[in-house]
Amino acid sequence: MTDTPAELVHYDVSDAVATLTLDSPANRNALSRQLVTELCAHLERAGADDDVRVVLVQSSGKVFCSGADLAEATTEGMEVGARRIVDLQRLVATLDKPVVTKNLGAVRAGGIGIIAAADIAISAEDATFALTEVKLGLAAAIISLTVHHRMTPRAAALTTLGGEVFTGSEAAAYGLVTKAVPAERLDEEAAGVCASLATGAAQGLRESKRILNRDLVARIDALGEEMATTSARLFASDEARQAMTSFLARK
Repeated sequence: MTDTPAELVHYDVSDAVATLTLDSPANRNALSRQLVTELCAHLERAGADDDVRVVLVQSSGKVFCSGADLAEATTEGMEVGARRIVDLQRLVATLDKPVVTKNLGAVRAGGIGIIAAADIAISAEDATFALTEVKLGLAAAIISLTVHHRMTPRAAALTTLGGEVFTGSEAAAYGLVTKAVPAERLDEEAAGVCASLATGAAQGLRESKRILNRDLVARIDALGEEMATTSARLFASDEARQAMTSFLARK
């Protein structure tokens, strides 16, 4: 008899807001098969729930999401995983209800794709972001679908080619997040945004979001398969596999 794996994404509804909490501290909320599957299922559940007007995605600990699960990627490749992350971004962008993200701390690589796909992103000012793929012989391919849609071209070039850490305040200046606030005000700010959104009528929210995200969804549909193929190819390369193995050994 096999044990049922612990739930990695929790679901709660209160005051018309469905809160989805990433809770996989063992791998810093990396986008494992299980976490992505659960997150997609909960997003669809919220989308179908007439009592829900808004979806909030947050994390149980300080780290919001560390990106792709490199342990899975080094052993199983990214052919399926890359497409699943494309699908996740598309689901966030096309859900009939606004999706808000709230991050207190670190967001890396693929996790930035979730934040970029969201309609509104609230970050702590001193949170850290990094598009670290370039350091591992990879490229920010699948998340470029949403990240490069949000960021200014100059900011995208600086962060994608440099791979260096930048702050929540800088992420707001770059267009990646909607607003950066002091950490002690993060919960209050996110709650206020969600409460305001929840006053919208269901049809108004749905149709407004479709208009806002038309270009983003078209970009995902036009380039998603190419970016997933590129990502899988790079993850399978000798250069990237050596870099990821060395990175995992240092952790």
